[in-house]
Amino acid sequence: MFERIRIKEHMEVVDFKGRHVGTVDEVKDDAIKLTKSDSADDMHHFLKLDDVEKIDDNRIYLTEGARIPEGLGNKAVMENA
Repeated sequence: MFERIRIKEHMEVVDFKGRHVGTVDEVKDDAIKLTKSDSADDMHHFLKLDDVEKIDDNRIYLTEGARIPEGLGNKAVMENA
């Protein structure tokens, strides 16, 4: 299990394949709050700390079954372009 204190603001969050999901805004309780700029709806979204597989090279990798909110990641990047 990783140490939640290793999660820092501005770290990149990626899915299990390494595709961009979002950027950390802060850790709140048992969740990672993502920045609004990574979402298509310009709202903060949260990921469960339980969905973190590992932290490596300033990047947070999610588990394969992690629930990723709609409008995050590459889709959001394309919609906001």
